[in-house]
Parts: sequence; C-alpha cells; structure tokens
Amino acid sequence: MNKICSSAAEALKGALRDNMVIAAGGFGLCGIPEHCITAIRESGVKGLTVISNNAGVDGFGLGVLLESGQVKKMISSYVGENKFFAELYLSGKLEVEFTPQGTLAERLRAGGAGIPAFYTRTTAGTDLAKGKETRVFDGKPYVMELGLKADLAVVKAWKGDKEGNLIYRKTARNFNPLCAAAAPITVAEVEELVETGALDASFIHTPGIFVQRIFQGDRFDKRIEQRTLRKRG
Repeated sequence: MNKICSSAAEALKGALRDNMVIAAGGFGLCGIPEHCITAIRESGVKGLTVISNNAGVDGFGLGVLLESGQVKKMISSYVGENKFFAELYLSGKLEVEFTPQGTLAERLRAGGAGIPAFYTRTTAGTDLAKGKETRVFDGKPYVMELGLKADLAVVKAWKGDKEGNLIYRKTARNFNPLCAAAAPITVAEVEELVETGALDASFIHTPGIFVQRIFQGDRFDKRIEQRTLRKRG
C-alpha cells in the first residue's frame, strides 16, 4: 500500500465530507497539523465536529476553521486564547463540549483502544457531570465518560517513514498519538520523510498501522502563542 502523498490536499482527497468528526492533534500551536487545517479550510466542508485540546488562536491553527464557519461543534479542554471562539460560543453559534484535559486524553485513548467508556472521579459533583451516569466505587462517586472516535484524524510529526511510522519532537507529541489511533483514516504531515527502516524502532511513537496517508510539508510556521517581555530599566 502506497501511503505517500504530495500534499495535504492530495492526502485528504476523498476523506472529507460535511458533518464529519475530525480529531486534530496539537496543543495550542505546538505540533498542530497546519497544512491539513489549511487544506480542510480550502475544501469548503462544513458542519464539522472537531476534537482538539484547544482551537488554536485567532487567525491561525484551528482558529481559521472557526472564522470560516466550517465548525459547528468543538470537543475541547482549554480554549481561553481564542477570542473569536468565545464570541461564537456565547452567541450560541458554536456548540462546545468542555472536557477536562486528562479526561479528553483518556477518552481519545479509549476510543483508539476500542474501549466504549470508563469511569473517572474528575467532574464528579460538578455541572460537567450532569446527565452522565455516576457510580460509587470504594465510597467515592465516579462519572462515566465515553470513548471518543473520529471519522478522520490529522496529525503532525517531526519525522515519518514511507510506512507511516512517526516520531514526534518533544512536547509537540502531545495529543497527536492519541488522535492518530482514534480514527479509521489518519493523515500525517511530517517535517522530514525518510525511507522505511531509517527510523530507530525503539523511538517510534505512532506505528505505521495507524497511518493511512503521509506527506512532507514544505514549510512550518512555528509560532509562539504568547510572548511577554520584561521592560528594560
């Protein structure tokens, strides 16, 4: 099976449709599949549900899909750096399923592992537990959370080989491996694409069995989310 594609547009060809669920790797602007996000925007698909720790920032990352009106729902944890996100949510134009960060990670892991649900103490007794099944274990309340599965996952890695094996760089790993395993079709964009066998198997984070399409990006805009400088003197 040839997994190599020449671009994000080619890699996503036939994988996009309206009203689908997309799991997007990244944490803020760190390790985001920016080429895939651009291609999704240019495709014009709409009514998307996006699973991501957060929604980028205004004008970059997943924020561009919010601005183009292509996202109807976000399943996220931290969204405090996107002003437009807040405006959409408060005006009722965007549905949001807030999920604690650790719970979001476990929901993705469970979805990828074929685990339909699990219990956690996080959110017990809070508004986020309303409408969810709660059980008592060892005298303490636990909330049932459902595993998350997507129709498509888009991830970004540092290096990948032609079989789709991926290595992420430091904190840019974040949610990428979890997203890669949680969908039947995973598209990976990499900074460097090497021959099969060139990667040390001991350091592979995502096995190629989870990746169906891969391409090498030509340029990555590695932005800093917030920069605070101390005044001189």
